[in-house]
Amino acid sequence: MTAVAAPPEAAAPTEPPVHKPSLRKRLVPYWLLLPGILWLLVFFVLPMVYQASTSVQTGSLEEGFKVTWHFQTYWAAFTDYVPQFLRSLVYAGTATALCLLLGYPLAYLIAFKAGRWRNVLLVLVIAPFFTSFLIRTLAWKTILADGGPVVGVLNKIGFLDVTSWLGMTEGDRVLATPLAVVCGLTYNFLPFMILPLYTSLERIDTRLHEAAGDLYARPATVFRKVTFPLSMPGVVSGTLLTFIPASGDYVNAELLGSADTRMIGNVIQSQYLRILDYPTAAALSFILMAIVLIMVTIYIRRAGTEDLV
Repeated sequence: MTAVAAPPEAAAPTEPPVHKPSLRKRLVPYWLLLPGILWLLVFFVLPMVYQASTSVQTGSLEEGFKVTWHFQTYWAAFTDYVPQFLRSLVYAGTATALCLLLGYPLAYLIAFKAGRWRNVLLVLVIAPFFTSFLIRTLAWKTILADGGPVVGVLNKIGFLDVTSWLGMTEGDRVLATPLAVVCGLTYNFLPFMILPLYTSLERIDTRLHEAAGDLYARPATVFRKVTFPLSMPGVVSGTLLTFIPASGDYVNAELLGSADTRMIGNVIQSQYLRILDYPTAAALSFILMAIVLIMVTIYIRRAGTEDLV
């Protein structure tokens, strides 16, 4: 009985050789990032380091400032201007809430209902940027002028009585009150709320709305369960883009407010340009940055989204 020879084993398939990119190609992404990194270093990191060193200096403009690691400047700066810090956060928070209440319906309209008028409405949203921030703020002095039509209408409908009771206005006067400052902040930063909201809403697949309707969900339920949760990245981005610059703003409080409505930005501006106390001004800037950073970190974690648009 003859043995049957085993068939030869099939040759294992050979994998194609892996060609590693050359060193020059691997360095291309880093070369593309280099201009942005240099920009951040020159115009962000270096000024921050300079301001940090200024905040721990002592001296005067005539005698010169020297780094003496005087950290007591931070404590003195914070305790002396607690009302201005609180006022800035309250004004910025109020303006941010108003921007969200006003901006969300408009962003929703542009994203889902505007049709061929979408681009026109977007241009109207950014139209205030075509003029100077200072001119836009000065225009509110005319709008809210004493005896003007706007103040007259607000007085007739009893709105000023409510705001006076809340401490936002004084009698029949709107200018030089907290309400005027909040109005200026809301108007100037409203586009920063609308644009992220529109971007987030525009990404939502409308078929999700149709599916919710097929499941007999009411429009309010569709908005609460589908639209608003999916637009949270835009809500978070818009509120951050509004609150952060509004908390450090000084133009609106300077032009529309009074000594009783001074924000921390006005104090920093005064310390730099009038009192010439550079260490206190730098310390106030870092304290404000730290407060805003802590609030933003807590807000993002509580919002439950890090997908910012």
